[in-house]
Amino acid sequence: MKKNFAILLALMLMLALVFTACAPAKTNMILATGGTSGTYYPYGGAMAQIFNSKIPNMNVTAQATGASVENCKLLGQNEAELAIVQNDMIDYAYNGTEAFEGAKIENIRGIATLYPEIVQIVASPDSGITNVKDMKGKKVSVGAPGSGVEANARQIFDATGLTYNDMNVSYLSFSESADAYKDKHIESFFVTSGIPNAAIQDITAQNDIVLVSLTDDVIAALTQKYPFFVEYTIPAGTYKGQDSDVKTVAVMATLATNSQASEDVIYNITKTLFENQPELAQAHAKGAELVLEEAVKGISIPFHPGAEKYFKEKGLMD
Repeated sequence: MKKNFAILLALMLMLALVFTACAPAKTNMILATGGTSGTYYPYGGAMAQIFNSKIPNMNVTAQATGASVENCKLLGQNEAELAIVQNDMIDYAYNGTEAFEGAKIENIRGIATLYPEIVQIVASPDSGITNVKDMKGKKVSVGAPGSGVEANARQIFDATGLTYNDMNVSYLSFSESADAYKDKHIESFFVTSGIPNAAIQDITAQNDIVLVSLTDDVIAALTQKYPFFVEYTIPAGTYKGQDSDVKTVAVMATLATNSQASEDVIYNITKTLFENQPELAQAHAKGAELVLEEAVKGISIPFHPGAEKYFKEKGLMD
């Protein structure tokens, strides 16, 4: 009896080892996001939860980071497998321009755009600024030094025929710009973010603003020269006192990866993201802005083959 029990136990152990060997290995991925107080971190957490619950043996961990610039570097060094980044930043990284001058990250790949981050230009009604060209001689904040906002401001001035030499420029963050505006130290400032932006909302509680529209020729010049820009309209009523639509451009918050990632894994990530969009929208308000038909627009770097395969199945790529 003892001998039979020992044989049975040995067989069970062998079967357990066989099943363990045959079971698919767990896929562990880091999803680089942004600061815990921003949009990228909770949005990334919502995506990670969907991937982990819908894809067998998937373990995606959303990690707080310094956002787009750091995330590009993490992908390049293979210290993260997924990241949320602005589409202009991945263009700079891939081509070695702006913040990545002389430091190309050629293994970065696009998966899909997630939602727009809109270039918003705020001006004081007393400044007389109703057009970007009116900023000549004015006190303008163009965003924090080396930020994506600052690059967007420079690109818009270039398309308008202005340079920083034409105005009194400050390099301030969103909150710093809001404080400087309220204290009348600046007359205008740039923000690139989702709408409504908290810093602009804070201002409108007690101060009037003008949202400056871009002219059609400036929008055309920008989208032609910088393929990561998309035309965007800020609807009337987005901010207190904003009575009409405002025409501008947007960059796109984008899910990115690197060339080392498995085609099958990225295919499943892409497919799962779009098949579960309603669940993402329930988990985070920005999830409502994820649109399959728009997901390939504004990505100016190569797509990952896994994402490309999914979009070809959906007829969005040739």
